[in-house]
Amino acid sequence: MIVIDEIYISDEVVEEQFVCDLNKCKGGCCVDGDAGAPLTNDELKEVINGYEKIKHLITEEGRKVVEQNGLYQYDQEFGWVTPTISNGMCAYGLVDEKGIVKCAFEQQYYAGELQWKKPISCHLYPIKISKSKNTEQQYVNYEPRDPMCNPGCVNGQKLKVPVYVFLKEALIRKYGEDFYEVLTQIADQYYASKEAKK
Repeated sequence: MIVIDEIYISDEVVEEQFVCDLNKCKGGCCVDGDAGAPLTNDELKEVINGYEKIKHLITEEGRKVVEQNGLYQYDQEFGWVTPTISNGMCAYGLVDEKGIVKCAFEQQYYAGELQWKKPISCHLYPIKISKSKNTEQQYVNYEPRDPMCNPGCVNGQKLKVPVYVFLKEALIRKYGEDFYEVLTQIADQYYASKEAKK
């Protein structure tokens, strides 16, 4: 376990390797989940402000679900989440010509139409963050879903990219540059020690 301030990071975040392989998983994390994507309170405003710019990209069923149930929903376990359609896919997903599910918010971010990329919970996946109910502690765990994420695990090992490196942008977005710098120093020490033992 790695501890930085009140943030507890599982060793797997440094030790394991991962790089998404969208051609094989087809964006399965936008479909296969226990609920919609968790949203922070600040992100509720981003969804409200961005919806008009993405609604033409999402599926007809996605638009109907949003119109009927609202832009976000409350889940007893996960709090505020994005709505989902009948097959479990996030209502804000779109399917490209290769059959890959992508985030409509992210597509409009890349197109320069939005300043917000997507929910941080999606950006960080396959890292999941949970919070202590009684303290400020947060737990950062590497939780790839089997078998959906197996291609990403294989791809990461092939490319030799640790999880924390693959998710650099997301981790900095969540916790800041200073946090990531400390995490990188710890990781460097781990890999130096591992190399010395060979």
